[in-house]
Amino acid sequence: MKEYLQTLKPQIQEYFKILSPEGIPEFLYDYIKTPEMQKQAGISISCGTIYSKMFCHEFWYSTLDHSVAVALIIWNFTKSKKQTLAGLFHDIATPVFKHSIDFMNGDYETQESTEELTTKIIAESKEIMKLLKRDNITIEEICDYHLYPIADNDTPRLASDRLEYTLSNGLGAAGKKLWGLEEIRKVYQDIQVQKNEDNIEELGFKSKEIAEKFTSVMSKLSSSYIENRTKFSMQFLADIMKKMSEEGLITKKDLYGLSESEVIKKIENCQINNIAKCFELWKNTTQIKESPIPINTKYCVSIKAKIRYIIPLVKQKEQFVRINQISEEAKKNIENALNFQTQKYAYLDFKF
Repeated sequence: MKEYLQTLKPQIQEYFKILSPEGIPEFLYDYIKTPEMQKQAGISISCGTIYSKMFCHEFWYSTLDHSVAVALIIWNFTKSKKQTLAGLFHDIATPVFKHSIDFMNGDYETQESTEELTTKIIAESKEIMKLLKRDNITIEEICDYHLYPIADNDTPRLASDRLEYTLSNGLGAAGKKLWGLEEIRKVYQDIQVQKNEDNIEELGFKSKEIAEKFTSVMSKLSSSYIENRTKFSMQFLADIMKKMSEEGLITKKDLYGLSESEVIKKIENCQINNIAKCFELWKNTTQIKESPIPINTKYCVSIKAKIRYIIPLVKQKEQFVRINQISEEAKKNIENALNFQTQKYAYLDFKF
């Protein structure tokens, strides 16, 4: 476990300290060391976009890093082992290139097609099952983080998973640095467990000003998730995986068992359908091309992708209300996220 922490950049180590000022709870160490969790260290949270010059990521941030951070947030607010482990395991079934494989499966708008393997992977892990037995926890209590509203809830509510990727992506993990560690600290320290309009626990803000800041960053990130360069790249990687799978050059087991660097080697060594050549062109491209009409002579895609947005709660006197109900600034930012539009088609100058 200590080896894992030492591999993290000082910036990420400090970020983890913000999320859990008392440090990582002891019981988490053994779970993080299991092969199933360590495999996630080879998968970027960027859905593969980190490998193209169209994007400029501040640092490498793996699915393992994200999962540990989600677990730390849950532990900080609940001190519940079961909820914390559910958060740690929520992405244990993540394949290479992350949500790009949802695109491969045709799941553009919910991006949940890979989650069905979570229980299977945990159940088949001797190490994890042994640890759960040690801690007197059943698999049913930790295999679905949707059971716990502080861990996960429905859009546009704020839970630990949605909070974490907004914090880390805004720090630069997804290519847009929108705030620094001290700003994250101020935002995080303003969060508390509140009760929403359905009387369900939800993370919310103590102050309107901090909620507005969070919503502003969220809006910018929301747009970046559905930019044409992002949607194009995810569909492109999905199509490469599909073509290689059809040719017997990669298997479903590879998608879940190999690291992204290992799969990229397979792509770069591929001798069919110009796959290696097209991948190299995509890697070195700095700008996507867009069009209102399809460009049939090029590799051209048009995708309606999932809109990721948050309308957080904020404390007003003795009540908790949605920030867009009391802030015109936040309301405008949320509307910008929901109404963000791109050209209908995106393409690059190759065909495969």
